[in-house]
Parts: sequence; C-alpha cells; structure tokens
Amino acid sequence: DSPEQFEVLKQQKEVWETGIDLFNRKPKKGVLFLQEQGLLGTSTKEIAEWLLTDERIDKIFIGEYLGENDDHSKEVMYAYVDSMKFSNMDIVAALRHFLEGFRLPGEAQKIDRLMEKFAARYCECNPTNTLFTCADTVYVLAFSIIMLTTDLHSPQVKNKMTKEQYIKLNSGISENNDLPREYLSQIYDEIAGHEIKM
Repeated sequence: DSPEQFEVLKQQKEVWETGIDLFNRKPKKGVLFLQEQGLLGTSTKEIAEWLLTDERIDKIFIGEYLGENDDHSKEVMYAYVDSMKFSNMDIVAALRHFLEGFRLPGEAQKIDRLMEKFAARYCECNPTNTLFTCADTVYVLAFSIIMLTTDLHSPQVKNKMTKEQYIKLNSGISENNDLPREYLSQIYDEIAGHEIKM
C-alpha cells in the first residue's frame, strides 16, 4: 500500500462521489460521467448491477432512471428486473422485494413500464403458479396493490378503501374471471397491516 496507490484510490473515491452526486440530480448525466471516467461499465447489466448494489444512490432517481422511455434506459430496467428472483414468493412479497431498491416515479407511464416488466418477470419465475394465467393478471393485481397501499397509508386520503371495494376493484382481472375472494382479502389485510415502501 504505497502512498501513490492511496492517492489513486482517494481520487477514484472522489470521482465516484461526484458521479453519484450528479446521478442524484440528473441520472443519465451521472451514468455518462462515470462511464467516461472508466469507473462504470457500458453494458446494461453492469449499470443495473451498480444501481442494485450501490447504497449511495438516491432511490428516487433510480426509479426515475429505470422508468425512462428511451431504449437504453429500458434495457437497463429489463436487466435490473431480470436479475431479481421472485420464485415461490407470493405477489405482495415479490412486490416488496421489487420496490426495495428504488422509489416509484411520479409519472404514470413510468410506473406502467416498471409494473409491466415486474409482471412478466414474476410469471417467468413462477411458471407453475396456477392462480395467474397470464402476466396481465399479475400486472393489474400489482397495480391494484400499489393503489391500495397509497389509499390506506396516505394521510391525504380521507375515505379509505374498504376490503369489499378492493375485492370489487379486482373483479374479472384473471381473463374475465375473479381471483379467489380469500386471496384478495389476505392481500388487503397484509397491506393494511404492513405498508409497502414506495
């Protein structure tokens, strides 16, 4: 450990911090900066891996970046979600795991893209799940769980959704069939008792 090595590491750390600081304001610029400095790989897998593992990155901006509509951001998002394992998880546990690393962006279209990919990945990880006949069912249900979380745990919402309303909201979502009442009832209770951090 020579003083020169220490100096190189110190400079590298400072460059990383500059890049992360930039990402936490303008995600695309932060990624580009770190790549130009040779600290971050250019493959979508490497970027996804960094977003998943570096705890210094602001979760709000990870969500913003993953939700972008350009091809590159979408590919990073796919790599990010594809690296997740949802096997043998119920949908609420999978959704919690999915949302641990980032905050959902505010824009509906961005949320839509993320939820669509989540649904596809969930089905891929659980091919023998008989409850969900297609990814569309998972997508609609996951969206309804997010709505329910916001509804039950947001102080701005005065009239909270009832269990009956939640069950009704999800009627016919499984290729025009209903999911079992008790199943939806359990989801409602789980969310009422334990908010999903979004």
